[in-house]
Amino acid sequence: MIDNLPGWDDSARVREWPGLPAVTGTLRADACVIGLGGSGLAAIEELLDRGASVIGIDAGRVAAGAAGRNGGFLIGGPAVPLAAETPGWDLSDKIELWRRTRVELDHLESVLGSTIITRCPWINIAGMIGGPRSAEEEAWEAAEYARLDADRRALRRIGIRAVEHADPLGRGFAVPEQARMNPAERALRLAELVVQRGARLFEHSRAKVIGPGRVTLADGAIEAAIIIVAVDGRLDLLVPQLAPLVRTHRLQMLATAPLRRRVLPRAVVSARSGYEWLQQDAAGRLLLGGGRDRHAADEQTPDDRPTAPVQDWIETVVGRVAGPGVPITHRWAASVGYTEDQRALCVPVDEGVVAVGGYSGHGNLVGPVAARAAVAHALAGEPIGGWFRSTLP
Repeated sequence: MIDNLPGWDDSARVREWPGLPAVTGTLRADACVIGLGGSGLAAIEELLDRGASVIGIDAGRVAAGAAGRNGGFLIGGPAVPLAAETPGWDLSDKIELWRRTRVELDHLESVLGSTIITRCPWINIAGMIGGPRSAEEEAWEAAEYARLDADRRALRRIGIRAVEHADPLGRGFAVPEQARMNPAERALRLAELVVQRGARLFEHSRAKVIGPGRVTLADGAIEAAIIIVAVDGRLDLLVPQLAPLVRTHRLQMLATAPLRRRVLPRAVVSARSGYEWLQQDAAGRLLLGGGRDRHAADEQTPDDRPTAPVQDWIETVVGRVAGPGVPITHRWAASVGYTEDQRALCVPVDEGVVAVGGYSGHGNLVGPVAARAAVAHALAGEPIGGWFRSTLP
């Protein structure tokens, strides 16, 4: 078993990644992007589309953080249900974010192709997946199903196909036109593409000081009129002005050896209000995560190492889905940013500096949308929509 190496890293593209240099000396460009995950690479792509020269940096490898360690879901819309009454969120803003994430998914599919982006349903199940239920769990599941059904109806009212779903895993609803991916493969391929277009990317280059026109690193500096900070986990530490708005939490996952049979539909599955998420890949492996709510205080931490209590809980999900004795091959964790109202951040924090993050576990599509909005604001002064928090406290 491999601890804190994502199951996604078994991919040949990840194993054969040649790496990128670190920053040395002083470099200059029109724009600097900090963070080479999904949102940072979308920002670089957007800057190139708008004619800017770009330098991108990451403290580790491309997608070494949550961008390469998440559940591999490409699910549209915000982190909160469409039907939920959420203070600070207008329904029109939620609908617009759904629209923009659908456009982003179509774009990713067109750029990366079906070898990386696989269209499949998203199945959202009320309650726990499989296994025996207590009377208390059954009552909670009934209430959760009512909430899911309200969300399904709300999605249908805005033209998103959401259908009732029931199978041995549980009941809820499914949205057919979603997708899944190997998140590390997505980021590495996007990095290759923006380098081919002229972006200069650097790994193992941690930003120490971020200020107007300049990013200072351990062994150099980058001078740029526009700086986009595209970091989700530990954003509150990197940009202290945002600490009142976002907190870093740990999300944990594991992967199993390939199973001889298919135990999950060809879909991405979430359950218990998103506190469990899982899929079975083409090789038959289960890749799943969750359990943060079982140890909520411990999981609000910048420590991104897996822990026994949460890993034990995730193993119970494996048992409910696939039975006992399934070998575990990988265990890992990642740092992600959560906001109080689960509205992502796209905030100008200094002259020419815009920060995005706080995706509340829903960043694979919301993140790129936020990054493009940050670039449009920084380059062209375009207003940041109400689907993001855009002001400092």
